[in-house]
Amino acid sequence: MVVTPIASIGTSWNLEPLQLAPTLLVSYAYLRRTRTLARRGQPVPGWRQFLFWLGIALVILALNSPIDELGEQHFFWVHMTQHVLLGDLAPLCFVAGLTGPVLRPVLAVRPFEKLRVLTHPFVALPVWAVNLYVWHIPFLYEAALHHSAIHALEHTMFFTCGAFMWSPVVETLPAPAWFGTGWKLGYIALVRVVETVLGNVFIWSSHVFYSTYRHVHPLWGISPVHDQNLAGIVMMAEGGFITLAALAWLFLRLAEEGELRQSLL
Repeated sequence: MVVTPIASIGTSWNLEPLQLAPTLLVSYAYLRRTRTLARRGQPVPGWRQFLFWLGIALVILALNSPIDELGEQHFFWVHMTQHVLLGDLAPLCFVAGLTGPVLRPVLAVRPFEKLRVLTHPFVALPVWAVNLYVWHIPFLYEAALHHSAIHALEHTMFFTCGAFMWSPVVETLPAPAWFGTGWKLGYIALVRVVETVLGNVFIWSSHVFYSTYRHVHPLWGISPVHDQNLAGIVMMAEGGFITLAALAWLFLRLAEEGELRQSLL
């Protein structure tokens, strides 16, 4: 009997300890640190804690839910959904949930403290863009699908570079003094231009780039080319939603800063 994606969707949760261990370890460390800060009278704001746990939930959804199996074995657009969760939404929630006091024990370790340079906007954006494009080169993409160690590295790099990319916008740690709200607006726009170019490649392509997905899906009626086009749509739709939300937030900040300047004058 051949098990279809629909038939196996309820039983394809990946609960392997090695998959869950890093997420559980980070969750435990965050919970312990926030409780310590609360006892010291430095509580982490509730909205930040909510966003952090939302980020953790998105990581679990991406790595441990049926999205993982469906994306690796059946549909490129589902795999793209996994990647935007891991590389964009989860890192955004994660860094928004952090504060300087939460990170102080980590930054006290000299090698980690030196990594702060990766959150500089002139460093974070190019690193994120190169990482995004390199992992979509067919050779590396296929290698990740067929070798668990490379796949784990790919997922780690997506999440890490996504966190670095969002850091100067959210300013968990202070950004350069010149990187004000206006610069942040341009930064977000540039991020989406980079993503839009890649998304359009998938949307308008008529050639399947990855051999793993060169098969027919008669059950869902999705051809390989259509599957790839859908992946581009997923990338563009998620990017557009996040961009609108980020730009709205930044425009509100810009208005508040304008009102503050007027009141000071």
